[in-house]
Amino acid sequence: MVVTEVADESRLIAALRAGDRAAFAKLVELHTPALLRVARGYVPNHSIAEEVVQETWIALIKGVSGFEGRSSLRTWLFAVTINIAKTRGIRERRDTDAMAAFVGATVAPERFHGAGEPNAGSWKEPPTPFPDGPEGSVLATELRDVAQRELDKLPDRQRTVVTLRDILGFDSADVCELLDVSVANQRVLLHRGRAAIRQVLEDYVREHVSERGR
Repeated sequence: MVVTEVADESRLIAALRAGDRAAFAKLVELHTPALLRVARGYVPNHSIAEEVVQETWIALIKGVSGFEGRSSLRTWLFAVTINIAKTRGIRERRDTDAMAAFVGATVAPERFHGAGEPNAGSWKEPPTPFPDGPEGSVLATELRDVAQRELDKLPDRQRTVVTLRDILGFDSADVCELLDVSVANQRVLLHRGRAAIRQVLEDYVREHVSERGR
């Protein structure tokens, strides 16, 4: 499987170097939505994110002849996007990532039994269960929208890590390489971001269940 993927990418790179417009258009169509998500984590609005991604594609056109294949083309594209977006983000607004990265909601400690109590470490107040059946399906759609809105509110680094890990499927090592962060920092950023989103979703479900019971 890996051999096939490498061969396919080698053919794609050869086509790009030969100026194959169809290959380039297919690559743009495949990766632009995900690149926009990542760029948006560093810049203040969607239009600037679009400019960042456009610069990425220009960089690919200019640089594909010298692409050495040390990483996959996909990883290279995301690395270029992040570098360009960082530069634009600094230019567009003050960079508050260092302070904001470790600020965010997590599960409140008082929701667990403390040390020395019976059932230490277990929930005092367990998460609200998700409804089953058709109603649950409708709620799932609503929750996706709620989760996206909360994702957009996260501090830049948290939003980018959660997007890369949970939406785009990058593994921890790739995220650490792309963002130039340690494994420990990546883990904290991911935990904080997930926890903030989880808390909002749980509150939303609890409110929905409460209204249903009236």
